[in-house]
Amino acid sequence: MSAASGSSARPRKTNGPVSDAGFVLDVRSLGRRPGTMRELRRTVTDHERLGLDLIAIAADAVVELDLQLQAVSEGVLVTGTVSGPTAGECSRCLEPFDDRVEIRLTELFAYPDSTTEQTTEDAEVYRMEDDLVDLEPVILDAIGLELPLQPLCSPDCAGLCPECGVRMAIAGPDHGHEILDPRWAKLANFATDEPGTGDPA
Repeated sequence: MSAASGSSARPRKTNGPVSDAGFVLDVRSLGRRPGTMRELRRTVTDHERLGLDLIAIAADAVVELDLQLQAVSEGVLVTGTVSGPTAGECSRCLEPFDDRVEIRLTELFAYPDSTTEQTTEDAEVYRMEDDLVDLEPVILDAIGLELPLQPLCSPDCAGLCPECGVRMAIAGPDHGHEILDPRWAKLANFATDEPGTGDPA
C-alpha cells in the first residue's frame, strides 16, 4: 500500500471491506439514532508501509487508534487520533532517523441510502459498505498530508559537506577545504615545481 503524497483523492474500493478487523470498523452496534456515540481504542499492525518516499510508518509497525464514533443523520462521524512510529531518511544528510506521527481525524462516512451518498461524487465523501467503515483510505490521505516531503533528522541539521560529502554533524568545527581559483591553478603548479629565487629579474 502506498500513501498518496499529499493528495486528497479518495478512491473507492471495488471489493469493499469484509470484516471488523484492522482499519475496518463494524458500526452496526452503534445504530442509526442521531447522537448515539461509541468510543473505540485499537492497535493495528499493518503489513505494508504507510507514508511517503522519505518517511513513513514502517511495515509491521503498531498503529494506535483512539476514536469516537457518532451516529448522525447522514452517516457515521469518526473523530479522534491515529498515531504510530515513523522511520525516515533525512533529506539533508541522508541519515536514517526515527520519529512519531499523530494525525487527527474528523470524517463522515455516509449511509448507503442517505441524501449525502446519493448527491455527492465518489471523490468528495467516504461511504459505508455493509455497516462497515474502512479507515484505510482516510488514514492514507491524512498521513500523506501530515508527513513532510523533505524530512529532517533535526531542525538544525547542517547536511553534507558540498566538497567531500561528509556529514557536517561529525566533521567537526575545523572541517574545511582550501578552494583554489582554477584561473590560478597553473601558476600554483609552476610555483611548486620551480621555486623562484625571489629576484624579479
